[in-house]
Amino acid sequence: MFEGLDLGNMGKMMEQMQEKAKELQEQAKNVELTAKAGGGLIEVTANGAGEVIDLNIDDSLLEDKESLQILLISAMNDVNKMVEDNKKSQAMGMMGGLNPFGS
Repeated sequence: MFEGLDLGNMGKMMEQMQEKAKELQEQAKNVELTAKAGGGLIEVTANGAGEVIDLNIDDSLLEDKESLQILLISAMNDVNKMVEDNKKSQAMGMMGGLNPFGS
């Protein structure tokens, strides 16, 4: 079942994965993901690490607290999902470049 698996390279492979993960974390900070709600009345931008880096609220919402809250929650949830999807995509890409079964 594991005839092609080179156990001697497992440590090296794990080091490569850790290095690649660190690179991806740094690269993630350069990615910007933006979610809009209410037809663009609310706009939330986060980097790939999940840090909110920008927030725009249309002035028309400043007197409607309930709508502002609903749209803000929606946009924040959307941008959080985008960040998670981006992380999963990067992780799949990282795993695609590693071959534990030798060349």
